[in-house]
Amino acid sequence: MIKPLDKLKNLCYNIITVKSNSKLKKKGKVLIMTNREFFTAIVNGEMNDKIVAKATEEIAKLDARNAKRSATPSKKSLENEPIKAKIVEFLASGSHLASEIASGCEISTSKASALCRQLVESGSLTVCDVKVKGKGTQKSYSLA
Repeated sequence: MIKPLDKLKNLCYNIITVKSNSKLKKKGKVLIMTNREFFTAIVNGEMNDKIVAKATEEIAKLDARNAKRSATPSKKSLENEPIKAKIVEFLASGSHLASEIASGCEISTSKASALCRQLVESGSLTVCDVKVKGKGTQKSYSLA
């Protein structure tokens, strides 16, 4: 059986701890519970209004942080945008295998495959399986 602590461990992983020796620290009009007190209460099975409020507050913080993180593209993602544009431009001439795209765009085959998969997910490209003599089945990419 999964313990309540295991269920909420991922939920409260990055909580800022209020350093205090008292049971609760008053911050304005809101009473703040430390992480230790929160997890101890969960382990002991003490599910009261304070515990539920703390968990709800932390879920809201996690959602806000994750929304901010997903809204900003990573450094690598920004670096890959010109390469994706180059791939789309290369595929204007017709359907090509990932290895052909890689040599035409002067990137590695694995990077070409990864970027082509991303372009397929975004709807810019389509993919189909093609049998290549001596190599088996490979993916061929073309403009959508």
